[in-house]
Amino acid sequence: MINRVVLVGRLTKDPELRYTPNGVAVCNFTLAVNRPFKDQNGESQADFIQVQTWRKIAENTANYLGKGSLAGIDGRIQTRNYEGDDGKRVYITEVVADSVQFLDTRNGQNQPQSNDSGASNMNTPQTNNNENSGGYEPNQYSGPIDISDDDLPF
Repeated sequence: MINRVVLVGRLTKDPELRYTPNGVAVCNFTLAVNRPFKDQNGESQADFIQVQTWRKIAENTANYLGKGSLAGIDGRIQTRNYEGDDGKRVYITEVVADSVQFLDTRNGQNQPQSNDSGASNMNTPQTNNNENSGGYEPNQYSGPIDISDDDLPF
């Protein structure tokens, strides 16, 4: 079975960071993702997708992203349900992000921030929720990669 989601969009408001009773960080936000077509009036449409991050990625998302920030999300779709105050069953579908790419900064500059968990640019490795994910040094790649066209596989 495959359950994989990749999205690029802008946050509709600042992320909400909370902690579970066990002290685990969880961050929720909504990502506006443009549709690839326009409506009958020629206007662009967007989908507003609920996203959730956990642990260090949640903390970094809350610290480095804000309303209007451009972000790339890689994760999975999750559904859950609960009984509402009125006794009716409430169903929620959201994306649980395994990684978040900070494609611009909180203050709107177009230079991505780089840190060791969740933020990356073209020259730094991607971070994911798996804490035992290869053991790289986060600041190991600090400049352009010296590679010729002959070395590329495509």
